[in-house]
Amino acid sequence: MITIHTQLIGQPQTHSDARGTWQSAIYRKPTTQPLWLETRGLAGDQVADTKHHGSLDQAVCCHPLSHYDFWNNFYGLTEEARLGPGSVGENWTLTSCSEAEVAVGDIYEVGSAIVQVSAPRYPCLKQERKLELVDFLQNVLATMRTGFYLRVLTPGEVQVGNELRLIERPYPKFTIQLINQNTLGTPDEALVQQMLALPTLAEGWKRILTHKLSNRQ
Repeated sequence: MITIHTQLIGQPQTHSDARGTWQSAIYRKPTTQPLWLETRGLAGDQVADTKHHGSLDQAVCCHPLSHYDFWNNFYGLTEEARLGPGSVGENWTLTSCSEAEVAVGDIYEVGSAIVQVSAPRYPCLKQERKLELVDFLQNVLATMRTGFYLRVLTPGEVQVGNELRLIERPYPKFTIQLINQNTLGTPDEALVQQMLALPTLAEGWKRILTHKLSNRQ
């Protein structure tokens, strides 16, 4: 049973590191209060980079809770250094799910809202800048532990502990894992063409796939 383990929201903030100044809302904070989920996302949540984030297909950023155990073991992180809910800037940290178990087009009832899986999350450098872990972006790409996005079909109220109850799975073959394998790994042209025909796959991800194919030719 997939449930919302942690719900997080944030606002754009300016940060500085050895590489300079950067702006992001990746430092999201958990809230136990019920929130209204609108087509653009959770009430009280904003994005900084509106060119790459904040579309209707990116209303809710989801990350499996189990990935944090993997990264803590991978990097040997202990005590206060351990990663946990919100470390990569997601809105929902989810229990009992993985990229292999969620497919593009899946429709879930959660709280009083209805949401649909739209695409994987493409890893960004800001995750690595926040966490200060060597080659974190490269390792996310290699392991394909990306998380995924939801679009909102019906707005409603959501909160920690809500179950994501699957009500429709039109394309069970096209898991987030399979799409990642053909985007971040070596693409199978026939499979990619099928993915491009999916009405439920985010247009932004279709552009990434098209670019991937064109670079092979």
